[in-house]
Parts: sequence; structure tokens; C-alpha cells
Amino acid sequence: MPWLLVAIGSALVFGLAGWWMKVSQMKQGGRTALLLGLYASGTAGFAAQSLTDGGWSALGDWRLWLYGGIVGAGSAWGNAVFMKALEHGPASITSPITNLNIVLVVAMSVAWYGERLGPAEAAGIALLLGAAVLVAIRPAEKLRLSSRLWYIYTGAAVLLFTFRNGGLKVTGEAGLPSSAVLFSGYALALLWFAAAAWREQARSAAPRPSPDSPTPAVRSEAAARFRIGLRHGLLAGLFSYGGLQLYALALETGPAGLAAPIFATNSLVVAAGSILVYRERLTRLQWLAFACLMAGLVVIRL
Repeated sequence: MPWLLVAIGSALVFGLAGWWMKVSQMKQGGRTALLLGLYASGTAGFAAQSLTDGGWSALGDWRLWLYGGIVGAGSAWGNAVFMKALEHGPASITSPITNLNIVLVVAMSVAWYGERLGPAEAAGIALLLGAAVLVAIRPAEKLRLSSRLWYIYTGAAVLLFTFRNGGLKVTGEAGLPSSAVLFSGYALALLWFAAAAWREQARSAAPRPSPDSPTPAVRSEAAARFRIGLRHGLLAGLFSYGGLQLYALALETGPAGLAAPIFATNSLVVAAGSILVYRERLTRLQWLAFACLMAGLVVIRL
């Protein structure tokens, strides 16, 4: 079943994008620079893909820019509000809930496109969603929610990531080339984060003769953080391009109700990398997540 291999590949490759974002975080790279680099190399990747597969010819279609803008906003703003949500609540709750955008994608595929899910497929989806939720849970983390803003940011992240993941199903059904849709979306997101990076650099470089003015040492540290974030963002963008392109192909050749939950397990790649590189230990819940992943893939294959 080729679509299944493509869907698994999309999760693995897109997971490597998350891995390089993790590395940047561990090295204290700048967040804005990271996203700037991600969308810069991602845009270049989708531009090259559009040139090779003929998707470039569709860039004159206004629908492509409309849908691409929606997918791009879902990706860019989804990442932005997700990071905001992490500032107001624990990752152990935030990450699993945002992953549940896949439930909305599955519901859309069943309701709008008439996809049918048998008992085995439904069981496989449940196992995959369980894996995506369990891998992010950290029992030692405080789970208290003290800010109402967390609810707003988390709800917005769920909705925006639905536009990204489900939008590719909609554009595929509309006959628009996925490479061109993703190019337009990433290009618009690149402009957004380029403006944000410019404002950030202007604030740090502006001379302000006051006690709060940044010292040369602080400015040097900020520049180093920017370079680290940008470098790792460029790497993340290449894998983001590859993962989303494979995901779009899986949606075109297989059922979205199954491809989307498989794609949602990309966070397990980050967990695996953390074990191998940073010697992090898996909790029992995370071991259970890997077991759910393997069981879910086996059930779907049957």
C-alpha cells in the first residue's frame, strides 16, 4: 500500500524538522530567527518542487494564493500561538491538545468527502492519536493552569493547525498542485517572520541612552542567539518542506482519515532523537506511546 509508506515517511521527515527546532532550543537559539530560517528554506524547497513538477504554472490562479494564504497562516500563526500557549501553560497539556487538530481533519474527511472508516481503521486512528498525546505528557511537570490566555492561545493553535493539515486535503480535492499551494503559503509566512525579525533586530540595535539600554555583551549574545536560531531554522525548513510534500502526496493517494493521524505522530521522532543525542530517558507513558504507534500502524495495515 504505497500511500501508507508515504504517510509514514511524511511523519519521519517532518519529525526531523521538529528535531532541529529542539536542537535550537537546547542551544538557546532565537525563536524568531528560527522561524525565519524555517520558512526561508521551506519556501526555496517548494519553489524548486513547483518548477520540477509543473506546479509553477498554477501560480496565476487566485484560488491558489487564497488557499495558500490559509495554509500558510495556519502554519505560521499556529506555530506562533502555540509558543505563546507554552508561556502560559505546561507543555504536558498544551502539546497533546494541539495535536487533537487531527480529529477535526478526520471528521472533515468523513463528513465532506465521504471517506469511510471501518472498525480496524477507527482502532488504528485511536492508537495513533493516543501515541501523539502520550509522548508529550511529563508526569513531573506542574499541571496548574493559572492564565486564561492559555485557553485562547491553545484553542487558536488547534484551529490554525487544522487549517494547515486539513487545508492540503481541500486543495488536493480542488485539483490545485500541492507544491504551489505550499510555496505560496510558505512565501507569505516568510514575509511575516522577516518583518518580525527586522523589528526585533532594530530594537536590539537602536541606541538608547538609558540604564535599560543593552550592553555590548548583551547585544553580542543576542546576535549569537539569532545566528544559532537562523542556522537551525534553515535545516528545519528543509525537512518541513520534505515532510509536508510527502503528507500532501499521502492525502492525494490515500484516505485523509488515516494519513492525518499517521502524520501527527511526527513528535515521536523528537522523542527518539532526545534519547539518542541528549540521553533523555523515556517515561513509561512515552514507552507506551511508541507501543501505540506500532500497534496503530499494524492495525491500519491489516
